[in-house]
Amino acid sequence: MKLLIAFGTDDGENLNNDHVGMAEYFYFHEFSNGKEQFIERRENIHINESDAKHGDPEKAKATSSAIEGADVLVGKKFGHNLVRLLKKFVCIVAKTDTIASAIELVHNNMDSIVTEKNKLEGRKHIVLRV
Repeated sequence: MKLLIAFGTDDGENLNNDHVGMAEYFYFHEFSNGKEQFIERRENIHINESDAKHGDPEKAKATSSAIEGADVLVGKKFGHNLVRLLKKFVCIVAKTDTIASAIELVHNNMDSIVTEKNKLEGRKHIVLRV
């Protein structure tokens, strides 16, 4: 199975330290047949559009729009909009700092990620630790 996975980052090397929707960029990697390939970097142009409080549905829409086409979203933290994001994406809380380490976690847990991806409803977030 081919999956497009977005990683929230401010510097291209580390996962951002705030809620993933506040990342300056999303780095997209395609995972297939035990390998991954960097596809693109997208700027999170919606990051400063809304001064709404955490959990505002407009923030969830902005994040969804920024990562359109992704199957999975990986970040260190998710806010109250996690429930909304789960309707469109598999959401992974990665208990690590670097994108490289998060990529390894994804490889090592692909079966559980695919299981969540295939759920039509009742999807749960996944917490991955080093």
